[in-house]
Amino acid sequence: MTSFMSLKYRARLNKILMKKLLVLLTLSLLVLSCGSKNRGELIGVKQKKWFGEKPYGMVLIEGGAYIMGKSDEDLAQLQNAPAKTVTVPSFYMDETEITNSEYRQFVHWVKDSTALAMLARKADELELGEDNRDGIGEFAFKDADTTKLNEFQKYMRENYYDLSEDLYAGRALNWDSDLTWDTEDFVDKNYAEVMDSLYLPPELWYNGEIKLDVSKLVYAYTWFDAEAAAAESKRTRKQFVDRTPFIKKEEIQIYPDTTVWIKDFTYSYNEPMHNDYFSHPAYQDYPVVGISWSQAVAFCNWRTNFKNGYQRDKGKPNVSRFRLPNEAEWEYAARGGIPSGTYPWGSPYLLNDRACFLANFKPLRGDYAVDQAVYTVEAKSYLPNDYNLYNMAGNVSEWTNSSYDAGSYDYVASLNPNISFSNEKRKVVRGGSWKDVAYFLRVSSRDYEYSDTARSYIGFRTVQDYLGSQKVKIK
Repeated sequence: MTSFMSLKYRARLNKILMKKLLVLLTLSLLVLSCGSKNRGELIGVKQKKWFGEKPYGMVLIEGGAYIMGKSDEDLAQLQNAPAKTVTVPSFYMDETEITNSEYRQFVHWVKDSTALAMLARKADELELGEDNRDGIGEFAFKDADTTKLNEFQKYMRENYYDLSEDLYAGRALNWDSDLTWDTEDFVDKNYAEVMDSLYLPPELWYNGEIKLDVSKLVYAYTWFDAEAAAAESKRTRKQFVDRTPFIKKEEIQIYPDTTVWIKDFTYSYNEPMHNDYFSHPAYQDYPVVGISWSQAVAFCNWRTNFKNGYQRDKGKPNVSRFRLPNEAEWEYAARGGIPSGTYPWGSPYLLNDRACFLANFKPLRGDYAVDQAVYTVEAKSYLPNDYNLYNMAGNVSEWTNSSYDAGSYDYVASLNPNISFSNEKRKVVRGGSWKDVAYFLRVSSRDYEYSDTARSYIGFRTVQDYLGSQKVKIK
Protein backbone atom coordinates (compact mmCIF):
# COMPACT_ATOMS: atom_id res chain seq x y z
CA MET A 1 0.00 0.00 0.00
CA THR A 2 2.83 2.33 0.94
CA SER A 3 4.64 1.49 -2.29
CA PHE A 4 1.45 2.20 -4.30
CA MET A 5 0.95 5.57 -2.56
CA SER A 6 4.54 6.59 -3.15
CA LEU A 7 4.23 5.76 -6.83
CA LYS A 8 1.04 7.81 -7.04
CA TYR A 9 2.71 10.71 -5.20
CA ARG A 10 5.70 10.59 -7.53
CA ALA A 11 3.48 10.63 -10.61
CA ARG A 12 1.59 13.63 -9.24
CA LEU A 13 4.84 15.39 -8.37
CA ASN A 14 6.23 14.73 -11.85
CA LYS A 15 3.04 16.13 -13.37
CA ILE A 16 3.35 19.33 -11.31
CA LEU A 17 7.01 19.69 -12.22
CA MET A 18 6.22 19.25 -15.92
CA LYS A 19 3.56 21.99 -15.73
CA LYS A 20 6.02 24.36 -14.04
CA LEU A 21 8.63 23.55 -16.66
CA LEU A 22 6.18 24.31 -19.48
CA VAL A 23 5.22 27.60 -17.82
CA LEU A 24 8.87 28.61 -17.46
CA LEU A 25 9.59 27.62 -21.06
CA THR A 26 6.62 29.66 -22.31
CA LEU A 27 7.68 32.69 -20.28
CA SER A 28 11.21 32.48 -21.58
CA LEU A 29 9.94 32.31 -25.17
CA LEU A 30 7.72 35.33 -24.56
CA VAL A 31 10.65 37.28 -23.14
CA LEU A 32 12.79 36.38 -26.13
CA SER A 33 10.05 37.27 -28.62
CA CYS A 34 9.11 40.55 -26.95
CA GLY A 35 12.56 41.69 -26.13
CA SER A 36 15.07 40.74 -28.80
CA LYS A 37 13.59 38.30 -31.30
CA ASN A 38 15.90 39.58 -34.07
CA ARG A 39 19.01 39.14 -31.86
CA GLY A 40 20.34 42.39 -33.27
CA GLU A 41 20.44 40.99 -36.81
CA LEU A 42 19.05 42.51 -40.01
CA ILE A 43 16.07 40.26 -40.67
CA GLY A 44 13.77 42.68 -42.51
CA VAL A 45 10.15 43.54 -41.85
CA LYS A 46 8.11 40.49 -42.72
CA GLN A 47 4.68 40.82 -44.30
CA LYS A 48 2.00 38.32 -45.09
CA LYS A 49 3.01 35.86 -47.78
CA TRP A 50 1.73 37.04 -51.16
CA PHE A 51 0.12 34.40 -53.34
CA GLY A 52 -0.75 35.92 -56.69
CA GLU A 53 -4.23 35.06 -57.89
CA LYS A 54 -5.13 35.02 -61.58
CA PRO A 55 -8.00 37.47 -62.03
CA TYR A 56 -11.26 35.98 -63.26
CA GLY A 57 -11.56 36.00 -67.05
CA MET A 58 -7.92 36.94 -67.61
CA VAL A 59 -4.86 35.14 -68.92
CA LEU A 60 -1.22 35.64 -67.94
CA ILE A 61 0.92 37.11 -70.70
CA GLU A 62 4.52 36.30 -69.77
CA GLY A 63 6.81 39.22 -70.54
CA GLY A 64 9.54 39.24 -73.12
CA ALA A 65 11.13 41.09 -76.01
CA TYR A 66 9.74 41.43 -79.52
CA ILE A 67 9.96 43.61 -82.61
CA MET A 68 7.18 46.18 -82.34
CA GLY A 69 5.99 47.90 -85.48
CA LYS A 70 5.82 47.04 -89.17
CA SER A 71 8.35 44.42 -90.18
CA ASP A 72 6.74 44.14 -93.63
CA GLU A 73 5.54 46.62 -96.23
CA ASP A 74 3.76 49.74 -94.99
CA LEU A 75 0.81 49.53 -97.35
CA ALA A 76 -0.75 52.81 -96.25
CA GLN A 77 2.59 54.62 -96.32
CA LEU A 78 1.81 56.20 -92.93
CA GLN A 79 5.35 55.63 -91.64
CA ASN A 80 4.07 55.76 -88.06
CA ALA A 81 5.27 52.34 -86.87
CA PRO A 82 8.92 51.63 -87.78
CA ALA A 83 10.28 48.34 -86.45
CA LYS A 84 11.75 48.62 -82.96
CA THR A 85 12.88 45.97 -80.47
CA VAL A 86 11.16 46.47 -77.11
CA THR A 87 10.65 44.52 -73.88
CA VAL A 88 7.47 44.34 -71.80
CA PRO A 89 7.03 42.83 -68.30
CA SER A 90 4.44 40.14 -67.53
CA PHE A 91 0.81 41.15 -67.17
CA TYR A 92 -2.70 39.74 -67.11
CA MET A 93 -5.13 40.57 -69.91
CA ASP A 94 -8.85 39.98 -70.40
CA GLU A 95 -9.55 37.03 -72.68
CA THR A 96 -12.21 39.07 -74.42
CA GLU A 97 -13.32 42.63 -74.88
CA ILE A 98 -15.40 43.92 -71.97
CA THR A 99 -18.95 42.79 -72.68
CA ASN A 100 -22.30 44.54 -72.29
CA SER A 101 -23.03 42.29 -69.31
CA GLU A 102 -19.76 43.19 -67.57
CA TYR A 103 -20.17 46.91 -68.18
CA ARG A 104 -23.78 46.74 -66.94
CA GLN A 105 -22.41 45.51 -63.60
CA PHE A 106 -20.55 48.82 -63.40
CA VAL A 107 -23.68 50.77 -64.41
CA HIS A 108 -25.83 48.95 -61.84
CA TRP A 109 -23.27 49.60 -59.09
CA VAL A 110 -23.23 53.33 -59.89
CA LYS A 111 -27.03 53.36 -60.05
CA ASP A 112 -27.31 51.66 -56.64
CA SER A 113 -24.65 53.86 -55.03
CA THR A 114 -26.39 56.98 -56.38
CA ALA A 115 -29.71 55.83 -54.91
CA LEU A 116 -28.10 54.90 -51.58
CA ALA A 117 -26.36 58.29 -51.36
CA MET A 118 -29.61 60.15 -52.04
CA LEU A 119 -31.52 58.03 -49.49
CA ALA A 120 -28.80 58.55 -46.87
CA ARG A 121 -28.86 62.32 -47.38
CA LYS A 122 -32.65 62.36 -47.11
CA ALA A 123 -32.47 60.33 -43.89
CA ASP A 124 -29.86 62.74 -42.53
CA GLU A 125 -32.03 65.75 -43.37
CA LEU A 126 -34.95 64.11 -41.54
CA GLU A 127 -32.63 63.18 -38.65
CA LEU A 128 -33.47 59.51 -39.03
CA GLY A 129 -31.10 56.76 -37.99
CA GLU A 130 -30.76 53.03 -38.50
CA ASP A 131 -33.03 52.48 -35.49
CA ASN A 132 -35.94 53.64 -37.68
CA ARG A 133 -36.27 50.29 -39.42
CA ASP A 134 -39.72 51.00 -40.87
CA GLY A 135 -38.62 53.88 -43.10
CA ILE A 136 -35.62 55.18 -44.97
CA GLY A 137 -33.72 55.40 -41.68
CA GLU A 138 -32.28 51.97 -42.50
CA PHE A 139 -30.44 53.63 -45.41
CA ALA A 140 -28.77 56.24 -43.16
CA PHE A 141 -25.01 56.71 -43.38
CA LYS A 142 -23.00 54.05 -41.59
CA ASP A 143 -21.68 56.66 -39.15
CA ALA A 144 -25.13 58.10 -38.37
CA ASP A 145 -24.89 56.48 -34.93
CA THR A 146 -21.64 57.98 -33.58
CA THR A 147 -21.65 55.63 -30.57
CA LYS A 148 -20.64 52.82 -32.92
CA LEU A 149 -17.60 54.65 -34.30
CA ASN A 150 -14.06 53.81 -33.24
CA GLU A 151 -11.66 56.59 -32.27
CA PHE A 152 -10.10 56.87 -35.71
CA GLN A 153 -13.50 57.17 -37.40
CA LYS A 154 -14.51 59.87 -34.93
CA TYR A 155 -11.25 61.74 -35.56
CA MET A 156 -11.70 61.59 -39.35
CA ARG A 157 -15.28 62.81 -39.15
CA GLU A 158 -14.53 65.69 -36.77
CA ASN A 159 -11.34 66.86 -38.50
CA TYR A 160 -12.03 66.14 -42.16
CA TYR A 161 -15.56 65.16 -43.14
CA ASP A 162 -17.35 67.76 -41.03
CA LEU A 163 -15.01 70.51 -42.27
CA SER A 164 -15.48 69.69 -45.96
CA GLU A 165 -17.52 71.92 -48.26
CA ASP A 166 -19.60 68.83 -49.00
CA LEU A 167 -21.29 67.92 -45.70
CA TYR A 168 -21.52 64.28 -46.77
CA ALA A 169 -18.03 63.82 -48.19
CA GLY A 170 -16.27 60.68 -47.02
CA ARG A 171 -19.23 59.20 -45.15
CA ALA A 172 -19.83 55.51 -45.76
CA LEU A 173 -23.01 54.31 -47.44
CA ASN A 174 -25.05 51.50 -45.94
CA TRP A 175 -24.67 48.69 -48.49
CA ASP A 176 -26.18 46.20 -46.02
CA SER A 177 -29.69 47.45 -46.76
CA ASP A 178 -31.34 46.06 -49.88
CA LEU A 179 -32.64 48.50 -52.43
CA THR A 180 -35.91 47.88 -54.22
CA TRP A 181 -36.68 49.34 -57.62
CA ASP A 182 -40.22 47.94 -57.76
CA THR A 183 -42.65 50.78 -57.06
CA GLU A 184 -44.98 48.39 -55.21
CA ASP A 185 -42.30 47.72 -52.58
CA PHE A 186 -41.30 51.30 -51.76
CA VAL A 187 -41.07 51.57 -47.94
CA ASP A 188 -42.58 55.05 -47.52
CA LYS A 189 -43.25 58.32 -49.32
CA ASN A 190 -39.74 59.62 -48.59
CA TYR A 191 -38.30 56.57 -50.35
CA ALA A 192 -40.70 57.10 -53.26
CA GLU A 193 -39.70 60.77 -53.51
CA VAL A 194 -36.00 59.93 -53.72
CA MET A 195 -36.42 57.12 -56.24
CA ASP A 196 -38.77 59.21 -58.38
CA SER A 197 -36.05 61.84 -58.78
CA LEU A 198 -33.84 59.27 -60.54
CA TYR A 199 -36.29 58.91 -63.41
CA LEU A 200 -37.20 61.17 -66.29
CA PRO A 201 -40.47 63.11 -65.92
CA PRO A 202 -43.58 61.32 -67.30
CA GLU A 203 -43.80 63.59 -70.35
CA LEU A 204 -40.49 62.06 -71.55
CA TRP A 205 -41.67 58.44 -71.27
CA TYR A 206 -42.74 56.51 -74.35
CA ASN A 207 -44.16 53.07 -75.08
CA GLY A 208 -45.50 53.07 -71.54
CA GLU A 209 -42.03 52.54 -70.02
CA ILE A 210 -40.59 54.47 -67.10
CA LYS A 211 -37.20 55.78 -68.21
CA LEU A 212 -34.20 56.18 -65.93
CA ASP A 213 -32.39 59.52 -66.15
CA VAL A 214 -28.98 58.14 -67.13
CA SER A 215 -27.38 61.59 -66.91
CA LYS A 216 -27.50 61.13 -63.10
CA LEU A 217 -25.31 58.03 -63.26
CA VAL A 218 -22.04 59.77 -62.44
CA TYR A 219 -18.93 58.00 -61.18
CA ALA A 220 -16.59 60.14 -59.05
CA TYR A 221 -13.04 59.06 -58.24
CA THR A 222 -9.56 60.35 -57.52
CA TRP A 223 -6.21 59.26 -58.90
CA PHE A 224 -2.57 60.20 -58.46
CA ASP A 225 -0.73 61.59 -61.49
CA ALA A 226 2.63 59.92 -60.84
CA GLU A 227 4.15 61.03 -64.16
CA ALA A 228 3.43 64.70 -63.46
CA ALA A 229 4.80 64.35 -59.91
CA ALA A 230 7.98 62.74 -61.24
CA ALA A 231 8.40 65.52 -63.79
CA GLU A 232 8.00 68.14 -61.05
CA SER A 233 10.54 66.32 -58.88
CA LYS A 234 12.99 66.30 -61.78
CA ARG A 235 12.40 69.99 -62.50
CA THR A 236 12.87 71.14 -58.90
CA ARG A 237 15.57 68.57 -58.10
CA LYS A 238 13.65 67.59 -54.99
CA GLN A 239 13.06 64.01 -54.00
CA PHE A 240 9.72 64.80 -52.38
CA VAL A 241 7.18 67.26 -53.73
CA ASP A 242 3.79 68.40 -52.51
CA ARG A 243 1.40 65.68 -53.68
CA THR A 244 -1.71 67.87 -53.50
CA PRO A 245 -1.56 69.29 -57.06
CA PHE A 246 -1.15 65.80 -58.49
CA ILE A 247 -4.20 64.21 -56.87
CA LYS A 248 -6.81 64.51 -59.59
CA LYS A 249 -10.56 64.36 -59.07
CA GLU A 250 -12.79 63.08 -61.85
CA GLU A 251 -16.54 62.93 -62.30
CA ILE A 252 -17.92 61.28 -65.41
CA GLN A 253 -21.25 60.10 -66.74
CA ILE A 254 -20.78 56.40 -67.36
CA TYR A 255 -23.80 55.25 -69.37
CA PRO A 256 -22.86 54.24 -72.95
CA ASP A 257 -23.83 56.55 -75.79
CA THR A 258 -26.32 54.32 -77.63
CA THR A 259 -26.89 56.93 -80.34
CA VAL A 260 -23.50 56.08 -81.86
CA TRP A 261 -25.22 53.42 -83.95
CA ILE A 262 -27.06 56.21 -85.76
CA LYS A 263 -24.49 59.03 -85.61
CA ASP A 264 -21.65 56.93 -87.03
CA PHE A 265 -23.53 56.08 -90.24
CA THR A 266 -25.32 58.62 -92.42
CA TYR A 267 -28.27 57.45 -94.52
CA SER A 268 -28.26 54.05 -92.85
CA TYR A 269 -30.97 52.26 -90.83
CA ASN A 270 -29.45 51.08 -87.54
CA GLU A 271 -32.21 51.92 -85.06
CA PRO A 272 -32.59 48.31 -83.80
CA MET A 273 -28.97 48.41 -82.59
CA HIS A 274 -29.58 51.81 -80.98
CA ASN A 275 -32.68 50.50 -79.18
CA ASP A 276 -31.50 47.09 -77.98
CA TYR A 277 -27.74 46.57 -78.24
CA PHE A 278 -26.79 47.57 -74.68
CA SER A 279 -29.99 46.72 -72.82
CA HIS A 280 -31.36 43.54 -74.40
CA PRO A 281 -30.18 40.14 -73.04
CA ALA A 282 -29.68 38.93 -76.62
CA TYR A 283 -26.54 41.09 -76.73
CA GLN A 284 -25.25 40.55 -73.18
CA ASP A 285 -22.12 38.67 -74.32
CA TYR A 286 -21.30 41.11 -77.10
CA PRO A 287 -18.55 43.74 -76.64
CA VAL A 288 -19.73 47.02 -75.15
CA VAL A 289 -19.45 50.01 -77.50
CA GLY A 290 -20.35 53.68 -77.27
CA ILE A 291 -17.71 54.03 -74.54
CA SER A 292 -15.26 56.92 -74.59
CA TRP A 293 -11.66 56.54 -73.47
CA SER A 294 -12.50 58.49 -70.30
CA GLN A 295 -15.36 56.10 -69.49
CA ALA A 296 -13.09 53.10 -70.06
CA VAL A 297 -10.56 54.56 -67.60
CA ALA A 298 -13.36 55.13 -65.06
CA PHE A 299 -14.41 51.48 -65.46
CA CYS A 300 -10.83 50.37 -64.71
CA ASN A 301 -10.80 52.48 -61.54
CA TRP A 302 -14.14 51.03 -60.42
CA ARG A 303 -13.04 47.46 -61.10
CA THR A 304 -9.92 48.01 -58.99
CA ASN A 305 -11.87 49.50 -56.07
CA PHE A 306 -14.58 46.84 -56.34
CA LYS A 307 -12.02 44.02 -56.07
CA ASN A 308 -9.96 45.68 -53.34
CA GLY A 309 -13.10 46.29 -51.29
CA TYR A 310 -13.54 42.53 -51.21
CA GLN A 311 -9.84 42.01 -50.44
CA ARG A 312 -10.02 44.34 -47.43
CA ASP A 313 -13.15 42.62 -46.10
CA LYS A 314 -11.25 39.31 -46.19
CA GLY A 315 -8.10 40.77 -44.63
CA LYS A 316 -6.11 40.22 -47.82
CA PRO A 317 -3.57 42.56 -49.49
CA ASN A 318 -4.80 44.83 -52.27
CA VAL A 319 -4.41 43.66 -55.85
CA SER A 320 -2.62 45.69 -58.49
CA ARG A 321 -4.86 48.14 -60.31
CA PHE A 322 -6.77 47.29 -63.46
CA ARG A 323 -6.01 49.63 -66.35
CA LEU A 324 -6.01 49.95 -70.12
CA PRO A 325 -3.02 48.30 -71.82
CA ASN A 326 -0.33 50.52 -73.26
CA GLU A 327 0.32 50.25 -76.96
CA ALA A 328 3.37 47.99 -76.62
CA GLU A 329 1.57 45.57 -74.31
CA TRP A 330 -1.41 45.39 -76.66
CA GLU A 331 0.70 44.56 -79.70
CA TYR A 332 2.80 42.03 -77.77
CA ALA A 333 -0.38 40.25 -76.64
CA ALA A 334 -1.98 40.44 -80.09
CA ARG A 335 1.01 38.72 -81.70
CA GLY A 336 0.44 35.70 -79.48
CA GLY A 337 4.13 34.84 -79.31
CA ILE A 338 4.48 34.66 -83.10
CA PRO A 339 7.29 36.99 -84.23
CA SER A 340 6.78 38.91 -87.47
CA GLY A 341 3.19 37.71 -87.78
CA THR A 342 0.88 39.86 -89.88
CA TYR A 343 -2.30 39.00 -87.98
CA PRO A 344 -2.88 37.48 -84.50
CA TRP A 345 -3.07 34.01 -86.04
CA GLY A 346 0.41 34.49 -87.55
CA SER A 347 -0.20 34.04 -91.25
CA PRO A 348 -0.60 36.84 -93.81
CA TYR A 349 -3.93 35.36 -94.94
CA LEU A 350 -7.46 36.27 -93.84
CA LEU A 351 -8.97 32.86 -94.72
CA ASN A 352 -8.34 29.44 -93.24
CA ASP A 353 -7.91 26.23 -95.26
CA ARG A 354 -11.70 25.92 -95.59
CA ALA A 355 -12.04 29.42 -97.07
CA CYS A 356 -13.65 30.82 -93.87
CA PHE A 357 -12.72 34.29 -92.66
CA LEU A 358 -10.72 34.33 -89.41
CA ALA A 359 -12.09 37.60 -88.01
CA ASN A 360 -15.07 39.96 -88.09
CA PHE A 361 -14.29 42.90 -90.37
CA LYS A 362 -15.29 44.53 -93.69
CA PRO A 363 -13.92 42.20 -96.37
CA LEU A 364 -13.94 42.41 -100.15
CA ARG A 365 -15.76 45.54 -101.42
CA GLY A 366 -17.99 46.01 -98.42
CA ASP A 367 -19.72 42.63 -98.11
CA TYR A 368 -20.25 42.84 -94.34
CA ALA A 369 -22.02 39.47 -94.15
CA VAL A 370 -19.45 37.29 -95.91
CA ASP A 371 -17.53 36.78 -92.62
CA GLN A 372 -20.80 35.52 -91.02
CA ALA A 373 -21.44 38.78 -89.15
CA VAL A 374 -23.06 42.07 -90.13
CA TYR A 375 -22.33 44.04 -86.96
CA THR A 376 -20.40 42.83 -83.90
CA VAL A 377 -20.32 39.21 -82.74
CA GLU A 378 -20.14 37.62 -79.28
CA ALA A 379 -16.87 38.31 -77.50
CA LYS A 380 -15.84 34.64 -77.68
CA SER A 381 -16.22 34.24 -81.42
CA TYR A 382 -13.65 32.98 -83.93
CA LEU A 383 -10.55 31.18 -82.71
CA PRO A 384 -8.31 32.83 -80.07
CA ASN A 385 -4.64 33.48 -80.71
CA ASP A 386 -1.89 31.42 -79.05
CA TYR A 387 -2.25 33.44 -75.81
CA ASN A 388 -5.95 32.43 -75.74
CA LEU A 389 -7.08 36.00 -76.46
CA TYR A 390 -10.22 36.40 -78.56
CA ASN A 391 -10.79 38.99 -81.30
CA MET A 392 -7.47 40.77 -81.08
CA ALA A 393 -8.25 41.51 -84.73
CA GLY A 394 -11.69 42.70 -85.77
CA ASN A 395 -15.04 42.80 -83.97
CA VAL A 396 -14.32 46.11 -82.17
CA SER A 397 -11.23 48.29 -82.07
CA GLU A 398 -9.81 48.69 -78.56
CA TRP A 399 -8.75 51.70 -76.53
CA THR A 400 -5.21 51.71 -75.17
CA ASN A 401 -3.68 53.91 -72.50
CA SER A 402 -1.23 55.46 -74.95
CA SER A 403 -1.44 58.91 -76.48
CA TYR A 404 -1.04 59.03 -80.24
CA ASP A 405 2.02 60.53 -81.88
CA ALA A 406 2.96 59.43 -85.38
CA GLY A 407 6.67 59.69 -84.52
CA SER A 408 6.59 58.22 -81.00
CA TYR A 409 8.42 55.01 -81.95
CA ASP A 410 11.52 57.11 -82.66
CA TYR A 411 11.87 58.35 -79.10
CA VAL A 412 10.02 56.07 -76.65
CA ALA A 413 12.02 53.82 -74.34
CA SER A 414 12.77 50.24 -75.36
CA LEU A 415 11.63 48.99 -71.92
CA ASN A 416 7.83 48.92 -71.67
CA PRO A 417 7.46 51.95 -73.97
CA ASN A 418 4.50 54.27 -73.53
CA ILE A 419 3.60 57.93 -73.91
CA SER A 420 0.71 59.41 -72.00
CA PHE A 421 0.30 63.16 -72.38
CA SER A 422 -2.54 64.75 -70.42
CA ASN A 423 -2.87 67.49 -73.04
CA GLU A 424 -2.98 65.02 -75.96
CA LYS A 425 -6.61 64.06 -76.55
CA ARG A 426 -5.79 61.58 -79.31
CA LYS A 427 -5.60 58.06 -77.87
CA VAL A 428 -4.35 55.01 -79.71
CA VAL A 429 -6.91 52.37 -80.74
CA ARG A 430 -5.81 48.99 -81.99
CA GLY A 431 -7.10 45.85 -83.65
CA GLY A 432 -9.56 47.07 -86.26
CA SER A 433 -13.30 46.50 -86.09
CA TRP A 434 -16.32 45.01 -87.78
CA LYS A 435 -16.57 48.04 -90.11
CA ASP A 436 -12.83 48.31 -90.95
CA VAL A 437 -10.88 46.98 -93.92
CA ALA A 438 -8.18 44.33 -93.43
CA TYR A 439 -5.31 46.83 -93.09
CA PHE A 440 -6.45 47.87 -89.60
CA LEU A 441 -6.59 44.22 -88.46
CA ARG A 442 -2.81 43.90 -88.72
CA VAL A 443 -1.12 43.65 -85.32
CA SER A 444 1.23 46.53 -86.20
CA SER A 445 -1.40 48.96 -87.56
CA ARG A 446 -2.05 52.08 -85.51
CA ASP A 447 -5.09 54.30 -85.40
CA TYR A 448 -6.49 56.88 -82.97
CA GLU A 449 -9.64 58.50 -81.70
CA TYR A 450 -10.27 61.45 -79.38
CA SER A 451 -10.62 60.55 -75.70
CA ASP A 452 -14.03 62.17 -75.28
CA THR A 453 -15.48 60.44 -78.35
CA ALA A 454 -17.54 57.25 -78.39
CA ARG A 455 -18.03 55.02 -81.42
CA SER A 456 -20.15 52.01 -82.38
CA TYR A 457 -16.98 50.16 -83.33
CA ILE A 458 -14.65 50.91 -80.39
CA GLY A 459 -14.60 48.93 -77.15
CA PHE A 460 -11.84 47.96 -74.72
CA ARG A 461 -10.30 45.27 -72.57
CA THR A 462 -8.31 45.68 -69.36
CA VAL A 463 -4.96 44.47 -68.06
CA GLN A 464 -3.44 44.07 -64.61
CA ASP A 465 0.25 44.14 -63.71
CA TYR A 466 1.78 40.83 -62.66
CA LEU A 467 3.38 41.39 -59.25
CA GLY A 468 6.80 39.84 -58.71
CA SER A 469 8.56 37.48 -61.09
CA GLN A 470 9.35 33.79 -61.36
CA LYS A 471 12.44 32.63 -59.55
CA VAL A 472 15.41 32.29 -61.87
CA LYS A 473 17.37 29.04 -61.70
CA ILE A 474 20.96 29.23 -62.89
CA LYS A 475 22.17 25.93 -64.25
